[in-house]
Amino acid sequence: MRASKAGAIAQFYDFAIARYQGDINALTEWVIEQPVDEYNRQSGSSLGKVRVPPSDAEIDRLFGGWAASLQDERRYLPAARNYFAASLWRRVGVRITESTKLDIRDWRPDLGALGKLHVRFGKGSRGRGSKQRLVPAINGADKLIDWWLGDVRHRFGPDWDDPDAPMIPSERFDHELGRSWRASDDVLRRGLARATERFLPAWADGRMTPHVLRHYCASSLYLAGMDLKALQELLGHQWLATTTQYIHVPGEHVEDSWMQANQRLEDRFEGMTTR
Repeated sequence: MRASKAGAIAQFYDFAIARYQGDINALTEWVIEQPVDEYNRQSGSSLGKVRVPPSDAEIDRLFGGWAASLQDERRYLPAARNYFAASLWRRVGVRITESTKLDIRDWRPDLGALGKLHVRFGKGSRGRGSKQRLVPAINGADKLIDWWLGDVRHRFGPDWDDPDAPMIPSERFDHELGRSWRASDDVLRRGLARATERFLPAWADGRMTPHVLRHYCASSLYLAGMDLKALQELLGHQWLATTTQYIHVPGEHVEDSWMQANQRLEDRFEGMTTR
C-alpha cells in the first residue's frame, strides 16, 4: 500500500515538473522538486515476488551440457541460436524482447575495451517509449558474440553482412526484404525450456525462464564485485530500488559480511591500542 501511494505521488510530481515547473517558479519563485527518491519509488506490483536464481554450479551444468550437445543436434542452427540468446541473458542480463530486436549493426566491437551492444529497444518507463542503452560485452559476452557472428550467423542466409538483418534470426527468410525474419520470444523460450528439461531437470516445468537468467546475471555480477549503480546501468533500470530486487545472495553472504565488519573493527581497535 505504501509503495503504491509513493508511486502515485512520484508520478504526480513528474507531471508537475515536466509541465509546470517554469510557471510555478514564475508565480511563486519556488522550484518544484521530486520528493520521492528512487529507493522509495518501488512498484507495488513487484512486492512479494522473489525470483531466486539457480546456483553457479547449476548454471554451469545447464550451459556446459547445452554447449557440448550442439554439434550432435539434428537441427544445429536453431539449437545454436537458442543457446546464444540464452547465453546473452545469462551473461549481460538483456531482456528477451531486447535480444530479439537486436540487429547485426547493434554489435559495436569498436566501443570500449570489449565492445558494446546497442540496445535500441529497451524497456522504458510508463508511456515514454523505448529506452536505449549500451551494454558492455563483459562476462565473456565478447567471445560469445564473436563465435556467433563469425561461425554461425552466416549459415542462416546471405544476409549475414546486412547491418539491418536481425542478430537472432528465424529459419524463415523474407525474400522481398532479402533478410531473415526475427526469432520470436516463444521460440527462444521453448529452446530454453527444452535445454533445461534435458540438462537441469530440477528446474524444468517453467521454473527456468529468461527473466530468471537475468536475475542470475545480476546476482553473480554483484557477488563478483560489481557495484549497484553499474548493475543498474547494465540492466537498464530506471530506479536503483528495482536493481536491488535482482540481487539474491547465498545464505552465508550476510554472515560473511558481518564477520568481515567485525574483523575490521577489531583490527582498528588493535591498531589504536598499539599506538
